[in-house]
Amino acid sequence: MTPDFLIILLAALVPTVVGFIWYNPKVMGSVWMKASGLDEEKLKGANMMVIFGVSLVLSFLLAFSIQFMVIHQWGVFSTLATPENTGSTSELGMVYADFMSKYGTNFRTFKHGAFHGVLAGITMVLPILGTNAMFERKGFKYIAVNVGYWMITMGLMGGIICQFA
Repeated sequence: MTPDFLIILLAALVPTVVGFIWYNPKVMGSVWMKASGLDEEKLKGANMMVIFGVSLVLSFLLAFSIQFMVIHQWGVFSTLATPENTGSTSELGMVYADFMSKYGTNFRTFKHGAFHGVLAGITMVLPILGTNAMFERKGFKYIAVNVGYWMITMGLMGGIICQFA
């Protein structure tokens, strides 16, 4: 396994860890349950192994996609990369290698990745969850709790990926 894959895998664990804290009844769990119309009885009987397993797979997909938002150098690579010119001896391959040697670490900080993660939470998660919540007749608290969770989660994921991948 490559180090970048391990960083993506680490970032994929963030939603579970943050979720345990965020949705704890002493933090936002009670507010979330009331806003979503759930109670302890309705939550019983779920297959938690399946829920957490699928959640981890989905978190991995999210972490994989976040790297393209927080690491700007991917844009340069995708612009130049074709099967003919990705080798280190091709002209574009050498241009890319030179570019990366000069600028490959620009904007590669936790703070920068966290900024883009939070921004993605606002510009992507809020419209999606907000629209769903309106049609499901959920209130502002429901939207605020869930979007807040994803903004924090994606901020941490983006920070980890940008700093370490």
